[in-house]
Parts: sequence; structure tokens; C-alpha cells
Amino acid sequence: MALFAQYAIASAHEALEDAGWHPTSQKDLEATGVSIGSGIGNLDEAYNTSVAFDKGGYKKVSPLFVPRLLINLAAGHVSIRYGFKGPNHAATTACTTGVHAVGDASRLIMFGDADVMVAGGAESCVHPLAIAGFARARSLATDWNDNPSASSRPFDKDRAGFVIGEGAGVLVLEELEHAKARKAKIYAEVKGYGLSSDAYHMTAPKEDGEGAYLAMRSALRHANLKPGAVDYVNAHATSTKLGDAAENRAIKRLLLGEEGRQNASHVNVSSTKGAVGHLLGAAGAVEAIFTTLAIHNNVLPPTLNLESPGDPTEEFNCNYVAKLPQNHTVNAALTNSFGFGGTNASLCLAKYH
Repeated sequence: MALFAQYAIASAHEALEDAGWHPTSQKDLEATGVSIGSGIGNLDEAYNTSVAFDKGGYKKVSPLFVPRLLINLAAGHVSIRYGFKGPNHAATTACTTGVHAVGDASRLIMFGDADVMVAGGAESCVHPLAIAGFARARSLATDWNDNPSASSRPFDKDRAGFVIGEGAGVLVLEELEHAKARKAKIYAEVKGYGLSSDAYHMTAPKEDGEGAYLAMRSALRHANLKPGAVDYVNAHATSTKLGDAAENRAIKRLLLGEEGRQNASHVNVSSTKGAVGHLLGAAGAVEAIFTTLAIHNNVLPPTLNLESPGDPTEEFNCNYVAKLPQNHTVNAALTNSFGFGGTNASLCLAKYH
């Protein structure tokens, strides 16, 4: 089993244990599906097999090469392990994968294709080839090599690139009446899901953050909420110069609009990538969990390493929850993910009353 699929299995186990969902009847197994994606999948296997094939030819290729390579095998292995016979789905949309996987799962429930979806993202991308590729693209932080823990610094004026992380995040999504009937613990509700495209550049966002704005606006439209109802934004902010500034502009455009706030300091935004780095295809799912817990616990997670917000021309004047968490009532929140190719997604999560 590929490492990213092992991560998915481990995370799905934790999520299902926490949810107390262990179906055995045919009806319940057919009503439970899996939506777990990955951005890169098993780069290690592709690299090692390519080297072995080049040196030793056909017989050096494992019969398990293709199953270990396929991104949908994370969802497949979870389905096989638990006997879930509902939708078996895998998104692969670069760094937007996690949010797409969770958002797509919510719509499968909405359309009646499942009552329960095990949803998230998994990534095992810490590999010399991946690091070389991102480094050649000048995406990675190298200014802090003598102090690695300070390298990921979203929104900071000295931010200089992202730090690769790996792992998985999985949530159990459930149709509301189904959850209530079995007295499930409900952390939050998925209210809206918005998608958009920059239609601009392979890797860089538009400076005004238009794509991010459109995704967030769409999520709020589906949630039937006004911008003023948003208490917190878990930003995609990866600690890159262009990306953090573009997303900041998009957030302010949305939340300081006509029906939003008049004062930027009342806009609560943080990036948990300061703590965990950028998990690529798993990032959106892990950050959806952070956002869910922010709502459940009324605590804003901090942006670590934020010493001083970006320079004045970038207008970083929101509340970025620098260094320490803050107690704050969170009734509704947005969590964003954006990926290469200009793909954007935003989830609106809210307190269940």
C-alpha cells in the first residue's frame, strides 16, 4: 500500500472511531461512501520503479506498481477495509484537493447518493524529487534554513515560500436527520461549497485574488449567508509573497463589502500552515478540521511565526491571530484552498444549532 494510502487509512480509522460509525447492515454499508483525494500520490513509487526499470528492465517492475500509483486507491483501500459500498470518489486538483474532496462528498449526500461520507485528503510528498521540483519553481522557503521552525510564516513581511508537509485529514460527513437519529456528536455543519478558476496562469494567482473571491462568494451564496455573518477565515495562505497578498485582497474585498464589516481589524483570518506546513493535496482537509474545531471550541487557531504583517502596500491590516490562539465566538467560517492550474475552492462551515 502506498504511504499516502496508509495515511488515509490511519486518518479514516480515527475519524470513524470519533464518529462512532461502524455499520454492519447491507443498507448502511450501501449508504456509506468514501471521497479521499491526493495531489501527487505516490511519487516515491514512480521514482523508484523508473530507476529500477531503467537499470533492470521489465522484471524489476512490481505487479503492485500500478495499484500503488493510482490516486483513487486511498479511497479504494478505505472502502475495502470497511466494506463501504456507497460512492467511491477521489479528487486530484493539486493543493485544492482536500477541500474538493470534502465539498464533493457533501454534495453526494445532498443529492441522496449517500447518508455518510468519509472525506478528506492524503499526501506523502516529502521526497527529494518533489522538493527539487518545487525548489526549481522557486516556491519553497530557503531564507530560514538555519532556523527551520520559523520558515513557514504566512502573512509575514519576511515570508519567502512554503514548507512541504505530509499527512492526511479525514472527516465523517453525515446527512443531518441520519446523524440526529443515531445521536451522533455534531461538531459543525457544512453550509456551502464554492468553486472557481483563475483562468490566468499555471501557478500564479491574479494579484487581485479574483478567483479566491469568486470561490468564497459562491460558498456563501450556497450557504445563504451574508459576508457579515463570517466570523473567521482559515486562509490557504502558504507563506508565499504573491499568494498570501492575493488571498488577503480577496478576503477583504468580500468581508469589507457593502454587507460586511467597515473595519479590517474585525476580519479574523489565520493560516494554520505556520504550524503544519503545506500538506498539498491533504491541506484543505486538515484545514477543514482546524476550522470545524474553531467553530466547535470558539477558538481561533493562530498564525505561527507572524512577527510583522506584510508591508503597507499590501494592506495586511486584518486580525491574523498572530502567534497565539484567541477566544472568539465562531458561528460561521470559511476555509480556502487554491491549486496550480488556477483551481479554487472554499467551504462554508457553521455551528449546528
